[in-house]
Parts: sequence; C-alpha cells; structure tokens
Amino acid sequence: SFPGGRRDPADGDAVATALRETREELGLELGTPSVWGQLRLLPDRQGQMVAPVVANLGVLEDLTLTPNPDEVEEIFTLPLAHLLREENQGYTHFRTAGRYGYTLPVFLNGPHKVWGLTAIITELTLELLAPDRY
Repeated sequence: SFPGGRRDPADGDAVATALRETREELGLELGTPSVWGQLRLLPDRQGQMVAPVVANLGVLEDLTLTPNPDEVEEIFTLPLAHLLREENQGYTHFRTAGRYGYTLPVFLNGPHKVWGLTAIITELTLELLAPDRY
C-alpha cells in the first residue's frame, strides 16, 4: 500500500496529510512543489473516503528512505514500463453472498501482487500518466 493515514487536526488539507504520512512512514521529506495533484476521492472497505495525492519523488536511486518499522514491512517499486505491460495486469472478481459482486484491478510483480485500493489508485494514476497506453 501507499503511505497514508488519517488527517491530523494540524494538517491543513489532504496534501499536508499525505506529505506528513510520507515523512512518518518512509522518512521522506517532500515539499509541496513535488505534489502533482490529488486524484478523486475513493471509499475504502470501511466506507472512509481516501484522498490519493500524486507527487514526483525524483530519481529513485537518489532517494534515501528510512522506513518506520512499526508501519512498513517492505518497500518495493514498480517501473512504469512494467505496469504498462499487459502480462502484468489483471483483474480480480469478488463474490458477495454467492453472486458476482465487483471487479478490481491487480498488478503482478514476482512475489508481489498489488491489489485492492492500492491497485485502484495505481490504475487511476496510469490513466493520467499514459492515457494512450493504458
């Protein structure tokens, strides 16, 4: 999943929350100029609204991440080219009360499977970044 969490009273808006959570979870200090924008609000499984914020992290090899071990088990990245290959894209169909319920995207990467809300946010981001290829 992406860094995230509840808005603190001191957070001015969703962007401030995203920047704070990124700092707390990954030790990554981003400024507001890094932020490209906010995607549409999405409901999570508990019905809470999630405000995904997209930012430019710069060159990944130049980043120094210090993940909070209480919140982050592992960090991995997926190149845009990998996400755009059809063999790495799929969908999961969910059943509710024994009947078809809904379908969500899934992205495959070796031992990692990106699914759920993280895959939905990834899909929305791909639609913006590569509309002619995704």
